[in-house]
Amino acid sequence: MKLSSILGVVCVLLSSLFSWSATPPTVTISVDATSAPRKIFHAKLKIPAAPGDLTLYYPKWIPGEHAPDGPVIDLAGLKFTASGKLLKWRRDLLDGFTIHVEVPPGENEVNAELDFLSPATFEGGFSAGSSATDKMAVISWNQVLLYPKGWKSDDLTYVASLKLPPGWKYGTPLPIASKSLTGQNGDTQIMFQPASLTTLVDSPVITGEYLKVVKLADDPLVEMDVAADSAAALLPPQEVWDHYKNLVDQAYKLFGAHHYRDYHFLYSLSDHVAHFGLEHHESDDSRVDERGLVDDNLRKAEASLLPHEYVHSWNGKFRRPADLATPDYQQPMQDDLLWVYEGLTNYLGTVLTARSGLLTPEEERDDLSMTAAALDHTPGREWRNLQDTADAAPQLYFSPHAWQSWRRGTDFYEEDTLNWLWADVIIRQQSKGKKTLDDFCHLFHGAPSTAPMVKPYTFEDVVNTLNQVVPYDWRGFWTERLTNHGPGAPLGGIEGSGWKLVYDEYPSEMERGGEGRNFIDAAYSIGIDLREDGTITDTIEGMPAAQAGIGPGMKLIAVNGRRYTAEVLRDAFRAGKSDTAPLELLVENTDYYKTYKLDYHGGERYPHLVRDESKPDLLSEIYKAK
Repeated sequence: MKLSSILGVVCVLLSSLFSWSATPPTVTISVDATSAPRKIFHAKLKIPAAPGDLTLYYPKWIPGEHAPDGPVIDLAGLKFTASGKLLKWRRDLLDGFTIHVEVPPGENEVNAELDFLSPATFEGGFSAGSSATDKMAVISWNQVLLYPKGWKSDDLTYVASLKLPPGWKYGTPLPIASKSLTGQNGDTQIMFQPASLTTLVDSPVITGEYLKVVKLADDPLVEMDVAADSAAALLPPQEVWDHYKNLVDQAYKLFGAHHYRDYHFLYSLSDHVAHFGLEHHESDDSRVDERGLVDDNLRKAEASLLPHEYVHSWNGKFRRPADLATPDYQQPMQDDLLWVYEGLTNYLGTVLTARSGLLTPEEERDDLSMTAAALDHTPGREWRNLQDTADAAPQLYFSPHAWQSWRRGTDFYEEDTLNWLWADVIIRQQSKGKKTLDDFCHLFHGAPSTAPMVKPYTFEDVVNTLNQVVPYDWRGFWTERLTNHGPGAPLGGIEGSGWKLVYDEYPSEMERGGEGRNFIDAAYSIGIDLREDGTITDTIEGMPAAQAGIGPGMKLIAVNGRRYTAEVLRDAFRAGKSDTAPLELLVENTDYYKTYKLDYHGGERYPHLVRDESKPDLLSEIYKAK
């Protein structure tokens, strides 16, 4: 063959390759969830390809989870074919989330099959945890798909379908093209409208035999899609739904706009799925106990969960730290601005919890006192500043509870609740009540209303917007808040808002959680966290128990010679206030028993907020419905 002919063929091949690679592919994905009660999901994909190496990714960095925790370990049954022939594949040796498939000449499409093994227990974190029961399931698309290398998630189009067990209903923000009943069993087949990979991964599906849809707002539509392990779990008092309607109304007044086409609270009520909240732009994936809506104490304990996740539609999904706005799910995310992403969201979530009536102002103050007290007894701040809790988030999210007070955890949630309260108070003080943090939210997250989109920000953007509301040394304020080492929690916001943190012998109803005589919290007395059976889950360095030699993992067997119960320990605390004898704790440690003597006579100690009448009551103004 002449050289010119060879060059011509090469040019044609290159032109063909360029043409293929320049056009973002459309992937078809079909998920069979009819075996959800067995906790296994089957998926089939059709992926455009060209001869040679097809590199596919399994999503690693899942938005909102802030860690490379994509559940690749639960990916099974992987098989690739083209024209009916089995293809060779191999996992990348440097990245276990990357798959290389050998595509033979003449092929332009690869068929992939895979299974996702949903954990049968509480193992795993966030959406990688247990997600299915006999009566319900949550399907996260990132668990059941692969995507080709070389494209942003915004550029890839996925045409998805989903098959559900007979009689199961569903809820999802993903736009639906059609639905039908198929097969002898009457399985439900849902065809979705084509969507970008970004939208698909951001749009989970909740499904179950017992599922209730409650409309909260129109124009745009906001609804709750609640699945449960029993019909009875879906029957709370009407006032509960009314509070959630108030939540939507108060959120819109807080931000002044919305950034979703419609919004779905996907709420799981089960004792057998992992419990957490995970934000999405047009929905959330939130999971609590089966009786989480009908039991008053359980409902109060999780009252701020849905407000928190709803705020994320504005703060975290629409406005997102630039280093978290990655183009796909392989590029590492940088978590240094989680004090805004999660911290501001946590504060605004508590504010909306009060403004909506999900908690009374008194209950919200009690909850705030518990946050403040826990952070005021966190000796780990001596060596780890708040900024490092954000920087180390990928590790801290999965750290054990033992030694948490010394290690520190994801404190950018709770501590920044206190810090953003402080910022709110400063704005109100500096403006003599004319401006509040609500004004910041209007500027930073508000108008105009849009469909889902991402508007990245930096530290400078946060500081500049705060200065637009009220001129102040916001750079110095946040630098100090993020880098200081205490001592103690940042209580400036509580104190500036007209309240003080105090302790007495009587737990609040929020602290007690309805547990009555079986409840005791010894964290602020002798410095231990206890389970009901006496297992010590943590000790606080510098407090009496730790100073005596007690540590996490040990078990409290007896108090002053009597078998441990919460009531026995409570009686011992009470008696010790007027007795000089030490408190004697018999403790088991890896099959050995030892009695520890604690020179403690302070009784029980529980946190509360009390009014400081010398200052205006700004906290009550903050919690007041708009």
